[in-house]
Amino acid sequence: MSVIIAIDGYAGTGKSTLARDLANALGYTYLDTGAMYRAVTLYLLRNDISWLDAEKLGRALQNIRIEFRISPDNGKRHTYLNGEDVEADIRSMAVSGVVSEVAAVSAVRRFLVEQQRQIGMEQDCVLDGRDIGTVVFPNARFKFFITAPMEVRIARRLGELFRAGADIDADAVQANLEKRDREETQREDSPLRPAPDAVHLDTGGLDREQQLAAALKHIEAQ
Repeated sequence: MSVIIAIDGYAGTGKSTLARDLANALGYTYLDTGAMYRAVTLYLLRNDISWLDAEKLGRALQNIRIEFRISPDNGKRHTYLNGEDVEADIRSMAVSGVVSEVAAVSAVRRFLVEQQRQIGMEQDCVLDGRDIGTVVFPNARFKFFITAPMEVRIARRLGELFRAGADIDADAVQANLEKRDREETQREDSPLRPAPDAVHLDTGGLDREQQLAAALKHIEAQ
């Protein structure tokens, strides 16, 4: 049976970085579930399809194929939407501004959770998201819930956007993070919350190596 490591938490807390590092350290597959929701959001925005229109959304989902491949440009794992490398596009503020709304739609969640479970049943995986340990894989071998102070989250997101070439200020990033927190914790379908058996990890005072060391220490102790 495959081993699943579930990492949930708020946006900008470093959970995706931790998930990637854990997967590399353990030789597991890293599945970026957040990127999957962002790819769906990008498709809907590009095609001017409202996620509130159930009929159009249902047809759109049938035309969406999401893959993770190694980019020939930099050797890193990128998100591909219908064969196109969209790794940079899905990190834009336009997508960030509405991805929580799209992710709250039950049809979208069912569509992607089915894919995530299928991949997880076939190989050892590290997955990060909002409901991995509570809904997607409630029986995951290891579960983490990641937090960090707001000022740390803002700085990390600004750095990510700067590296992507976006020109955005701290106030806009904070507003976006606070909006996402509200939407993700208050949505009816699979709200963001820690699993009862999740290990809580505050990454605010930890660098990348320390985050990884803390998670590995817990895993190796089991």
